[in-house]
Order: sequence, then C-alpha cells, then structure tokens
Amino acid sequence: MSETTKSPKKQTEQVSQVTIRFAGDSGDGMQLTGNQFSDTSAIFGNDLATLPDYPSEIRAPAGSLAGVSSYQIQFASVEIHTPGDEPDVLVAMNPAALKVHLPDLRAQGTIIANTANFNKRNLQLAGWDENPLEGDMLKDYRVIAVDMHALVVDALKDIGLPAKIMARSTNMFALGLLYWMYDRPMDSTFAFLEDKFQKRPEIIEANKKAVRAGYHFGETTELTSVSYVVTKAKKPAGTYRNIMGNHALALGLVAAGKGSDLPFIYAGYPITPASDILHILAGYKNFRIITFQAEDEIAAVTAAIGAAYAGALAVTGTSGPGMALKSEALGLAVSAELPLVVVNVQRGGPSTGMPTKTEQADLSQAMIGRNGETPMVVLAASTPADCFDTAYEACQIAIEHMVPVIVLSDSYLGNGSEPWRIPDVNGLPKIKNRLVKEAGDKFQPFAIVDEKYMARSWAIPGIPGLEHRIGGLEKDSLTGNVSGDFLNHEHMVDRRQKKIDVVADRIPLAKAYGDESGDLLVLGWGSTYGAIRSGVDRARAKGVSVSHVHLKHLNPFPRNLGEVLVKFSRILIPEMNKGQLARFIRAEYLIDVLCYSKIDGRPFVPSQIENKIAEILGDA
Repeated sequence: MSETTKSPKKQTEQVSQVTIRFAGDSGDGMQLTGNQFSDTSAIFGNDLATLPDYPSEIRAPAGSLAGVSSYQIQFASVEIHTPGDEPDVLVAMNPAALKVHLPDLRAQGTIIANTANFNKRNLQLAGWDENPLEGDMLKDYRVIAVDMHALVVDALKDIGLPAKIMARSTNMFALGLLYWMYDRPMDSTFAFLEDKFQKRPEIIEANKKAVRAGYHFGETTELTSVSYVVTKAKKPAGTYRNIMGNHALALGLVAAGKGSDLPFIYAGYPITPASDILHILAGYKNFRIITFQAEDEIAAVTAAIGAAYAGALAVTGTSGPGMALKSEALGLAVSAELPLVVVNVQRGGPSTGMPTKTEQADLSQAMIGRNGETPMVVLAASTPADCFDTAYEACQIAIEHMVPVIVLSDSYLGNGSEPWRIPDVNGLPKIKNRLVKEAGDKFQPFAIVDEKYMARSWAIPGIPGLEHRIGGLEKDSLTGNVSGDFLNHEHMVDRRQKKIDVVADRIPLAKAYGDESGDLLVLGWGSTYGAIRSGVDRARAKGVSVSHVHLKHLNPFPRNLGEVLVKFSRILIPEMNKGQLARFIRAEYLIDVLCYSKIDGRPFVPSQIENKIAEILGDA
C-alpha cells in the first residue's frame, strides 16, 4: 500500500521498498554510482542490500552485451534480506545495458535511458534492429529518455574541462536524478568526491555540478511527475555502517587478531573475488597485521602454515581455483594440527569459469577435496554482515582446537553490502591460544592437553626444551616423530576426525524458523539465506506449512540436525550448484531431499523460492 500526496506540480508517493538497477558499460561508473546511492541510503537510515555484477572479461568491447556492468540495490523502510526481485527502476546508460536487463524489469517499471549512447553503432553492437526508445517497443514501461551527455556538457561548460573528462561525469547526472526521485540528500556524495579527488578540485566541481544538474532536472522536467519517499527503517539502537562482505570478513580477522593476542599474518595471491581482503588488511598494519602477497597460491598457503608454526594467527584467502592448488598443503596443516584459517570467496567454475559471477559449487571441495582422510572444519557466511562473525568464529575454532578451518563466502556476499551494526570489540569472546612458553617434564608436542577440544600444545621453534619435528609424514601421537606403525596411523586418522567431531559441542543446535514440524522444510547454507527467508515468509503469509533452517556449520553439522529434519514431510535444498549439500544430507542422515539447483551466475531471488514452495505444496 502507498499513500500519495499532491502538490501543484508534483506528486509525492510513500513506498516501503524500492529496487533500482544501474547498468552500463564497464567504464560508465555504475559500481561507483550504485555504491554512492547505497551509502547515502544507509546514512539516511534505510535497510538495504546490494548486488554488484561485473563483466567476466577484463576488457570486453565497449558497447557490447559482454561488457555490461550493473549494480542493484533494494532499500526499504522495513527489514529486507535481499537486493530485490524484479527492479522497479532500470538506469540504462547504453543499448546493451537495456538489452541485457530489460527482461528482469517488472511490468510498468521505469526505464531511465541515456539517449546520447543510443546511436547506430551501439544499437548494432547490442543487437537491436531498431531504436527501442522509439515506437511502441517499450509501451508497457514508463520511459524517461534523457540526453545526459548534452545536459552534463551544458552544466560544465564554464569549467573548461576536455570533452572526454566531462563525459565521465554522466553517471553523476544519473545519480542526481535518482536522488531527486527518491528524496536522497547529496551531502555524503559531495563529501566522498572531496575526499577522493582532493588533489583535483576541477574534478570535484565537475562531478558536483553533474549531480546537481541531474537533481534539478528531476525538479523541473515534466518527464518525472512523481517523486517517492522511503522512510527510515526501524532497527535496534547502535552505530551502523554500510559494509561489503569482503570488508566485514577482513574486519572479523582483525578483531580475532586482537581477541587472541597473537601476531596476525595474511598470505594471499590476487584472485577475483577474494583480492579485496588482502587489499583491506594491508591498511591495518597498526594492529600488528602483516600481509604477504605471494608469487602463487601454493606459496601463499605454505607461508601461512609457516606463520602458524611460528605462533601467529595465520590466514590465507582465495577462490575455487586457488583452493585446488592449496589442497596438498592443507593436508599438511591437518596432519601437523596447526591453526589455520582458509577463506574461499567462491565464484563460477570450473577452471577460470566465470570469475565475476557467484556460485556455491566449492562445498564438496571444502568437505572432502583433499587426498586421504583429511577432515577440516567448514563454516559458511550467510550475509555480508555475517562475514564478520563467521571470520571471528573461524579463528576462534582454529586456535582453540588446533585445527585448520575453511570459511566459505562467495562473490554475491563478498561484493554485496548491507547495514552492519558495529559490535563492541571488547564484548567479543576472548580466544584462548595453546601457546606454551617453557618446557615441562617430558614435553610431548603431540600429546592432547585438552580432551574437550582435542587440542595439542602449540610450541614455538627456538625455545629450549620445546624442539620437535613437524611435517607431512605420519607422526607418532605423542612425540610427533615420523612413524610407520600401522596401528598408530589408524589411531591418528581417528584422532583427526574426532578433533572435528568435538567442534559440534560448541556450535548452536539447529532450530527451525517457523514451525518445528510441518509439510516442508527449506534447508539452506551460505548466501541463499536472504532469498530463502524472504520466500518462506511470503509463503507462510499465505498460510503454507513451511519452515526454514539455515546452516552456518557444515562440518561438523549441528548435533541435532537429523532430529530436526525428520519432523518435516519433505525437505527442499536450494543451492547454486548441482545439489552438493543434498548429497551430504542424504549420506549423513539417510533421508531423501528435493534439490533446487541454479547455476547461472546470479543469486536466488525470493520469488523463485516462493514459487518453488508453491510448486511443491500448492498455494494455501
């Protein structure tokens, strides 16, 4: 429902939530434009979620379908969990952007098109036989066709900039127009421009004028007769900021370094979409953080293992192809019982695959993708903000249990953003490390010193009396010396599995959202959280018997998961893969599940989950 108030010239309509998609060439600044709109909405007090989308090719031809870059945001006065279903507004900076994204636009949605780029050459590159802005092709939509380039050039004519530089401010015109349409202040964007271009005052002035030109265009033109108001969302008291998943994950690692009172070393090799974590952590040297860009993925993980051996909180990060290269060294970390955190920001595969698109296809790799019996703890973040908590918990488990831990994120979470309530760092749980400073009587480096956590001592090389061997060859369960004894090997295999099993004692029990039993349970993990929760809410509002369980802890599973699952007649598992969690659930609990797979490089949206529930159960 909406409430409309009329003024002499304009109408103002109050709405609860809006989804906007900015789309254009990779050089049109759509990511920056979307980020600015998101940050402004966060400061304004809206709840929001974002979905940036980049071309897979580094230098796709300008004007081509392959070169389209987009940024979607849903902002609301109510709680939301996803970047939205169908966009209400599509900002199309060229014909290719319109061609790629028009099928997603809702019926009667708004198209804001930059007519300056709808020339013959660009229309041909995009595969349009005729200009879609002319004729009746878009009659089912509200079309605002604007020559943004001409209006920007006119606004900037007194600055004396080259035409090419002025053209780069066109995205700021689009941003200003959207600010007017949705009652957004311009102050935060002006502050951003002043900070980013502080050595180029002429660029600051140009971009500010372009934003104002777009805003005033909305005020004065008859093309935009309605502006919309999305009021602040009600949230628990606290200090919030808009944060991307990779940034939240990096801050979780920083907090864990402080919480464990250990030196922190992050060793990585640049790979999309995990590179940001390395870049962000490099800015926190004041927190005793050392970042090391290795020459390859193998060097990165082995450097991290060396750091763990030397008594540091050691982390390495990558994506799926890098995990494949790290697999042998991960076996070394498991065998050596060293604390290590491995972050996998998943992307489309196999091989190079679609490096800028999202996927959940590395679960099997994380669970069993190593030679021999090599179990590892596996956690999965569910939202951009949850990346902070997941990273912190992974470090806590790794250090207190003396085991390697894998954290699964993905491109959707890593590049997406949402409001994050900044925690009190002093209120985070302390992390107890296993470091020993001096040798006791008959020091045994691999003896279990904490039966509850199945943890051994953490002895640093170079300390008299704490000397010991460590490596990938099977070792004696007490001394750590190389052992070929077959009974000892079986004992160590069982011990390494038990080290993972006991982690289940510390993790929360599974609890269904909704009813504790019923016709259908939707079981998910990782970034499907928002779409599943929203889809389940919609179905429950219609009276459908459906509940939701979402897994953060994938190895081990929560101890009571099997008991929860059998209370439902059917179980649906939506995944951005071909049913990997489904296979583990079937194998572990000997129950059948319904798979809902999606592998098109885009995350699930709530309507897909809602429709699948209706397909299985029917509408109430």
